Amino acid sequence: MKKKLPIVRSLLFVSTLLTPFALTSCGKPSDAIVAIALHPTNASIVYIATNESVYKTRDRGTTWERMATDLSSYRVLSLALDPQHPATVYAGTMFDAVYKSPDGGQHWMPHNAGLKEHVSVVNQFVFDPRDSETIYTATTVGVFRTTDAGRLWDERMVGMKEVHIVVTVAIDPLRPSVLYAGTTGGAYRSLDGGGRWQKINNGLIPSEILDASLALGVNALMIDPQQTDTVYAGTTKGLFKSVNKGDSWVRIGATMTDQYISSLAIDRNDPHILYAGGRAGIQKSFDAGLSWKTMNTGLASTNIRTIAMGWLDPHILYAGTNGSGLYYSENGGETWMKVPIVLKANEHSTGSS
Repeated sequence: MKKKLPIVRSLLFVSTLLTPFALTSCGKPSDAIVAIALHPTNASIVYIATNESVYKTRDRGTTWERMATDLSSYRVLSLALDPQHPATVYAGTMFDAVYKSPDGGQHWMPHNAGLKEHVSVVNQFVFDPRDSETIYTATTVGVFRTTDAGRLWDERMVGMKEVHIVVTVAIDPLRPSVLYAGTTGGAYRSLDGGGRWQKINNGLIPSEILDASLALGVNALMIDPQQTDTVYAGTTKGLFKSVNKGDSWVRIGATMTDQYISSLAIDRNDPHILYAGGRAGIQKSFDAGLSWKTMNTGLASTNIRTIAMGWLDPHILYAGTNGSGLYYSENGGETWMKVPIVLKANEHSTGSS
């Protein structure tokens, strides 16, 4: 245990650098929504992670239940539902890597075989659209992959020598062998399912600071679902777009009031519609990023941690903030409604109202 303490301290430092928002509150109930996962076929089911636990609603947020306590000692940073078997839930934690639930969050088991001993922070899960047992994770020591639903993980880091802190991963929905990774030093691309990576920072990071530590943190990557050569990168210093699979990037969204981007979403039916979340709230584009409109009506806090879009209806959006809890929109972000985390009668409330 003593050997891991220095690593944990460094990871906490990195997390603060990448996301300079309110974090834990010494175990007390928190209004920070860290992750949101929506059920792919049942819009009533939503999972969220806060700084102290994982919660689930089966009625679109009217009531909530706190998930099993075997995760309570580990901060959950990411949640994902198997798109083909959505009762299977994955949780990426800050201190103990990957947990998996086969029964909708009622029971959790560690699934860490093959992960390096010092892999303890998992930032994101991405499923191969052809086979949901193939999953990629973004971790603070690189990209890992499983082909058997988490039973065994293998490192996928060849070519990614300079930067090991991977914040986000995206997979091409039409060509799943094409992957993108966002790191603390820019972006990488793989054309062979993570077998080998190459830097793709042309236009993303000025050459004079290319080798600087934490030169540009890429917090979110989003691929146009119809024109998959088009990729968006939300970074600590603005929003970027590539139309050639990351060979070159151009900056967009220069009119945004704040250039720190923490989360991105794209309308699956109309990829010209984009959403970007950050410290200045939620911005929306109707023209593939050429112009942007602020969409903060109803939000008590504009410090956005994460955005989730409904699988069945892209007008349905959830936004997790770092100061005032969870919000819901049913009109594409035109207005937002607070979603209180009200637990069922036999449980205690989190204090979010």
